[in-house]
Amino acid sequence: MDKQVALAMVKWPNVPHCFGWLGLDARGAWRMRDQRAQECGLLGSKIANVTLRGFIDRNYLADEAGLYYFQNGPQRVYVELQATPYIAHSDPQSGWVLHTGVVLDYCDAVWMTQDGKIILQSGRYLAQIDDRDMAHAMLQLCLHSQPADDAQLMDWLADPTDALSFAMQGTVTAVRLTTIEALMLSFPFVASPDRFHLA
Repeated sequence: MDKQVALAMVKWPNVPHCFGWLGLDARGAWRMRDQRAQECGLLGSKIANVTLRGFIDRNYLADEAGLYYFQNGPQRVYVELQATPYIAHSDPQSGWVLHTGVVLDYCDAVWMTQDGKIILQSGRYLAQIDDRDMAHAMLQLCLHSQPADDAQLMDWLADPTDALSFAMQGTVTAVRLTTIEALMLSFPFVASPDRFHLA
């Protein structure tokens, strides 16, 4: 957290929380959601300003209930999540990197959803892989220690009894079949925070 943010929280401790105005899409872009976007269930417009994006990245946090927010000075701006709380991108030098710039050095768990999305857990981070990086991620999937092809993956999704694994940073992690809804309960995280969740 930025020092000026922490100081603002002390100076103005009772600023009301903000809901609905900030989103994180499934490709790791921050979205500004105006009144129309909120009313129509739209993602909102991408935040293009690099300085603002960096400020949000550095001050992106979660509470104990799994509600994610941007600490904007003294105010919590709760985030609408299109997917998981973090999005992972492939980087040629660093491997898998979160949309906030944090490098994933290891994996505690890997999941795949029925529609083929891959989700990595590393410590407190839960990150769906950006769909634009799925071709690279597929190269890291193995069945019986051999690269898995598309047909084998389809068979595994229908009957996940074989040992599918994901190779990352020299380690191999078993892949489990799940749903986003199940992860929301077990991780946990809240995709659409509102005042009800704080009651």
